[in-house]
Amino acid sequence: MSFKSLGLSDALLKAISKKGYTEPSPIQEKVIPHVIKGKDVLASAQTGTGKTAGFTLPILQLLSNKPSTKKRFIRVLILTPTRELAAQILASVNDYGIYSNIKATVVFGGVNQNPQVKAIRNGIDVLVATPGRLLDLHNQKLLSLANVEILVLDEADRMLDMGFARDINKILALLPKKRQNLLFSATFSKEIKELAGKFLHHPVMVEATPENTTVEVIAQKVYRVDKGMKTKLLIKLISEGSWKQVLVFTRTKHGANKLSVKLQKAGITSAAIHGNKSQGARTQALAGFKKNKVRVLVATDIAARGLDIPLLPHVVNFELPNVAEDYVHRIGRTGRAGQSGEAISLVCIDEVSYLKGIERLIKQQIEKEILKGFEPEDIPSEKKKSGGRKPPRRKFGNSSGKSSGKSRNFKKKKKAS
Repeated sequence: MSFKSLGLSDALLKAISKKGYTEPSPIQEKVIPHVIKGKDVLASAQTGTGKTAGFTLPILQLLSNKPSTKKRFIRVLILTPTRELAAQILASVNDYGIYSNIKATVVFGGVNQNPQVKAIRNGIDVLVATPGRLLDLHNQKLLSLANVEILVLDEADRMLDMGFARDINKILALLPKKRQNLLFSATFSKEIKELAGKFLHHPVMVEATPENTTVEVIAQKVYRVDKGMKTKLLIKLISEGSWKQVLVFTRTKHGANKLSVKLQKAGITSAAIHGNKSQGARTQALAGFKKNKVRVLVATDIAARGLDIPLLPHVVNFELPNVAEDYVHRIGRTGRAGQSGEAISLVCIDEVSYLKGIERLIKQQIEKEILKGFEPEDIPSEKKKSGGRKPPRRKFGNSSGKSSGKSRNFKKKKKAS
């Protein structure tokens, strides 16, 4: 199927061609026709599926079909959980709308509001926003949502995880009752379905991938390791594997900072991004990572959500998330656009229960290995057992003692160059 067959205008087709795309992704193919028809949509799509263009393109089409009056009002509101994702969505709107007479801006916290307010006062058609800053500006009477025709909730599951449910309800109360609604989420959880029931009208349900599944081209592996040896093992893997671009996840902001400093001391360029970092620092760190000036980006789940890092080869769970679904979100940062990727998890004794929960969710046993000198607390070292003899390199797998291996649905990662 071509983009043209989806009913998009020549201006949009020209913009799509300029970006080098020739065929729509599955989520785009499924969502775009419904949005153009004015239907409400409830879509499940994981990171890297092309969902942003899936709602951006048809929205631009609808706006172009009914041009703004001389004075522009906010006709489309796109809500998103993080600053980074908001900025990326705005970039997408501007890229695809380059040949259309559409104006857009973004508002989020952590930066001066004056430039944002000025852009709104000059007149815009599309507003991309995080909930907190949007409500702040509305409470100051610096913007009006009275003319919104289309509402998009992107990464809705993450917004709920971040505690935005109350803010979302407040925003819904400020919008015209008659409007088109689009909700995108990585999963159709009970909470998402309840939220959808509050404001979607007879929605079309679309799933780009089966619920709660991982990307098939990602090679997954677990290293069982002593908690105090994780940093040393990570340095060994990065150095000996000659990894050039690695996204590492920690559970806390403090942990991200601490690990980044240790990597720097080991001669591995690194930067940390999390909620306490200024927007400027986060933008600079991400830019350095994309340009390969920063080798390792250490991030918390919230800070990494929505990061657009094409062809990312390695993701490392320095600490496993205590919510199994977050593991799927994390490793989904690699293996995008049909490329192969590798997801490594460093698991100590305290995280074994988390690992079991993840394996139940993805319905797969992940390959496990133990390296000499990094034995976890629950497994005695070979040195103790053998009286100092050199132990062989061992793999931990199923009950037969053999490595469980990767699922047949997961392609093996090519050797890192």
